[in-house]
Amino acid sequence: MRPSIITLLTDFGTKDYYVASMKGVILKINPQCFLVDITHQISPQDIREGAFLLAHTFSYFPKQTIHLAVVDPEVGGKRRPILLKTRNYFFVGPDNGLFTWVGEKDGVDQVVELTNPKYFLSPISSTFHGRDIFAPVAAYLSLGVRPESFGKRIDQWVTLDWKRPEEKGKRLIGEIILIDHFGNLITNIEKKRFFSFIKNQPFMIKVGKKRISKLSQGYWEGKKGEVMALFGSMDFLEIAVREERAQERLKAERGDPILIERGE
Repeated sequence: MRPSIITLLTDFGTKDYYVASMKGVILKINPQCFLVDITHQISPQDIREGAFLLAHTFSYFPKQTIHLAVVDPEVGGKRRPILLKTRNYFFVGPDNGLFTWVGEKDGVDQVVELTNPKYFLSPISSTFHGRDIFAPVAAYLSLGVRPESFGKRIDQWVTLDWKRPEEKGKRLIGEIILIDHFGNLITNIEKKRFFSFIKNQPFMIKVGKKRISKLSQGYWEGKKGEVMALFGSMDFLEIAVREERAQERLKAERGDPILIERGE
């Protein structure tokens, strides 16, 4: 079955013409393609945020979906444009680590450096490869052009380091890795790791000066303005404030530590 769904994830925002021009390029090549916006609100140049959100979105789409992702602070430089094929999906974008975790989750079958100008727009802007390289490649891919037609296969590509929680005695030290639209603080502590660490013992979660000694099942459990800890839809521990922004309430930023202390 030829893939006919293309998703888009960028840091372009929606004020300017960037996203619309990419969609125009795709639809001009394949008018039957179905386009889905994942988000265009990735923090500017934040490759890690883009990689994290893409990794927790891609698998909800039908197999053979093409995911076009552009968070590209080195556009026009030495970084390579690539097409990455996993077991079930395709990914098109810059070789800067953006596809690190989708590769880990779905396995990498093939990676191609995009070098064939036949499938690019001309001339190629040095500042907008999303429009001139990635969008047309995704569109031709949706028409059934084989990955190897776009360039040469490569055996190495850029990956990001994933900072995992560190266990020190009765303490598990994690950090805030994402602050979502609602101001919730999403950490790098996964549900399975949390429960394997606390071993059914009492615990204390420390975020800045705030202490939390229980887990909530959902936002509905807290009173308005109450600080809560819970596992969100991605199964990562998060800190939230009912009907307020935890980021502002706790004066927290991405990268701030979060501590889990286990009792006996």
